[in-house]
Amino acid sequence: MPHKYNAARRHHIARPKRRVTNWSEYNEALRQRGSLTVWFTEDAIAAWKAAPRTTPGGQPHYSDLAITTALTLRAVFHLALRQTEGLIGSILQLLGLDLPVPDFSTLSRRAQSLELPAQTRTIGGAVHLMVDSSGLKLSGPGEWLVEKHGTSRRRSWRKLHIGFDAVTGRIVASILTDRDVDDASQVEPLLDRIAEPVKLFLGDGGYDRTDVYTALDERYPDAVIVVPPRADAVLSATADTDPSQRDCHIQAIAGKGRMAWQRDSGYNQRAGVEGQFARWKQVIGDGLRFHSDEARVTEVAIAAQVLNRMLDLGRPDSVRVA
Repeated sequence: MPHKYNAARRHHIARPKRRVTNWSEYNEALRQRGSLTVWFTEDAIAAWKAAPRTTPGGQPHYSDLAITTALTLRAVFHLALRQTEGLIGSILQLLGLDLPVPDFSTLSRRAQSLELPAQTRTIGGAVHLMVDSSGLKLSGPGEWLVEKHGTSRRRSWRKLHIGFDAVTGRIVASILTDRDVDDASQVEPLLDRIAEPVKLFLGDGGYDRTDVYTALDERYPDAVIVVPPRADAVLSATADTDPSQRDCHIQAIAGKGRMAWQRDSGYNQRAGVEGQFARWKQVIGDGLRFHSDEARVTEVAIAAQVLNRMLDLGRPDSVRVA
């Protein structure tokens, strides 16, 4: 929640201090994220070219693996498509591999229909799901005119919805929608992309909707739902005999205050998904570079995979010391 409840005495609240207990391993993981070491396995070399097509139509020259590899390097190093083509060609030449290099127009076209394989979790068990959304700016011919001439028209953007697993620290689901789409309507599509059961669901006040509770109750009846009710929220008709989770939240806030409810319910953990958006915009960028909606969906999915792979190299294990 915002700090407005403590605005009058905010300067007295000390910022918590934390200490990383595995600093040497985490420090090495940070170095590995910038490593230029690239290798091709024998399976990757064999799967670089597309398999012969048995149905009518044009014969593709490159497999989905080749296109995914190129677009992944493009996202990591913030390259244009032509520069991506040059980077792939240079890598194959240095490795001495006689493989074809997809050109920039092929990368642009195939990004609109690329199917990425689903990522598996490193550990089993239920998901502690935290959801939120943020805006990503669009790039295109019209945006250059806005920047150059300073017109009053607002920049175009899309809304990115992500599901963050607090157990593994990974992004387990992502959806790109128009900016007018509300957050609560994307809960079911996010749940459709998660194979494991959800044990905990955390969201801000924008997810305080009946259809959100209904969707979670139907899929995961034992899941704990922590969503702050609106300020004018009222109890249901069965609050005295069979209170729902939302009724319990309303009663707890009325009895001990919203700040105490945040602490006791674990709602403050939702700051983790805010940190994911900060990582996204720092590592990947705060905008989308493709010009078609289909290719932007692929761009978002690859960016989520890139962040998860960087996290797999190592993550900090911190404890609070003050």
